[in-house]
Amino acid sequence: MTTQPILEVRDLAARYGKVGALSGATLSVAPGSIVTVIGANGAGKSTMLNAIMGALPQTGHATGQVTYDGQDISGWSVERRVGVGLSLVPERRELFGSMSVEDNLLLGGFRRYRARESGWRETMQDVFELFPRLRERRAQQAGTLSGGERQMLAVGRALMAKPRVLMLDEPSLGLAPRIVREIFHIVSQLRQTGVAILLVEQNARAALQVADHGYVLETGEVILSGPAHELAGNPRVIESYLGLGKQQEAA
Repeated sequence: MTTQPILEVRDLAARYGKVGALSGATLSVAPGSIVTVIGANGAGKSTMLNAIMGALPQTGHATGQVTYDGQDISGWSVERRVGVGLSLVPERRELFGSMSVEDNLLLGGFRRYRARESGWRETMQDVFELFPRLRERRAQQAGTLSGGERQMLAVGRALMAKPRVLMLDEPSLGLAPRIVREIFHIVSQLRQTGVAILLVEQNARAALQVADHGYVLETGEVILSGPAHELAGNPRVIESYLGLGKQQEAA
């Protein structure tokens, strides 16, 4: 099995106009692994994912190198990055609320359908196996789903494109604790599909429990990195992100 990272980011910087949001971030994601980036709100986590995806807003500008499967894709369009196997589930989920669950999923596989790629319909069955609730609600309008179900649909839609790297931006945001546990259980299950996951999260404890490797982002800079279980036991991480009295849990 290759040890070459499927995704590698070097000295990635991003700014909106004159305001810097990310400064010299470097990280790598091994094939089939779960890597998390944790940090407080406003640390630059979402900016990092959007820069990797080539999806910064018009006012944004990124520099640095993004390498995917050994190829420099820094100058590529979003569509081209999706085409080779990069997929992003944004924080806002961006579903089509007036369309059914099934139609939202079909749109996720549209590029494969247009390319006459075989097996794209079977992928929907894989998604339904991963998310049985979506199968039950396949004819329901996406806008009427609960928050947890919308998150499942957003992930399912991204999986329809058969990505090799799936980037998740704050999947637990705004969800009840019980649903958060369910979402992270699903993230852990995704490993079995062979997809590599880059997970951005404010919920540091949950993220470090499912991840293999982690990075800590503060004010646009990576200040710590290492195996997730080591970060979970790092006094600085415990104090800043895991709360008091969590040292025993993390050990």
